[in-house]
Amino acid sequence: MNPVSKQAVDDRQQASSLCVAAVQMVSTPRVEENLQTAAGLIAEAVARGAELVSLPEYFAIMGMSDSDKVRLREHDGSGPIQDFLAASARQHGIWLIGGSLPLSADSPDKVLNSSVAYNPQGQRVARYDKIHLFGFRQGAEAYDESATIQAGQQPVSFDMPFGRVGLSICYDLRFPELYRALGVTELLVVPAAFTETTGRAHWEILLRARAIENQCYVLAVAQGGRHENGRETHGNSMLIDPWGEILDRQAKGPGVVVGKLEQGRLASVRANLPALKHRVM
Repeated sequence: MNPVSKQAVDDRQQASSLCVAAVQMVSTPRVEENLQTAAGLIAEAVARGAELVSLPEYFAIMGMSDSDKVRLREHDGSGPIQDFLAASARQHGIWLIGGSLPLSADSPDKVLNSSVAYNPQGQRVARYDKIHLFGFRQGAEAYDESATIQAGQQPVSFDMPFGRVGLSICYDLRFPELYRALGVTELLVVPAAFTETTGRAHWEILLRARAIENQCYVLAVAQGGRHENGRETHGNSMLIDPWGEILDRQAKGPGVVVGKLEQGRLASVRANLPALKHRVM
């Protein structure tokens, strides 16, 4: 799932910096409406200098029930959501990550929860299927993603001129071994729809831990608000640097988080505290 080889990127001039953006949304059950909202926020991010933009988990569909995403799933490589992502990347000349969308699974009553990345030419360069499926019960609040989602099997990253970008989705954040399996990355992208309950308790702590232990930037891209299906998502999209410092954030509601990644900052953190070189496992 890495169509651009690491050597090919190394052979080009490595970019010393990269402006990135997280698009926070409060998605509805209506795909066309969500795509229009996403288009406006992507344009805002580009106007602010973003060269890589990520959308949140289920940016195009936050259904009234879990069966809605099964009904609206797309075949891999074709469909209105994927067409929108390819066209948007090409129109703006940016790297664009579609936080997640429902793709066809082996079972007719399930989907793959997939994050897809496109280069500035509108070509897809990576697809990651969510590996860890959320299960939670507390009082009247209950979730079981395994009922409608088929788990992915393979960690996925892709290479671009700034460096290696590792993909993950929401509940994956709680499993540090996934990020270790990606190897050394310059950026981890975490699109999510964290619940308000779990997000308030753990979201920021886990994100900063992933940045610190992997000595890389983390772009957290969230759904953030009260949805028509009654669910409240935590929001708090943010960009975190390799030392665990938060560079920008959006607490609630639709909006854009923008910040710059710097090779110098990565090199400084990794040189001053060479934890990646000290690893024995």
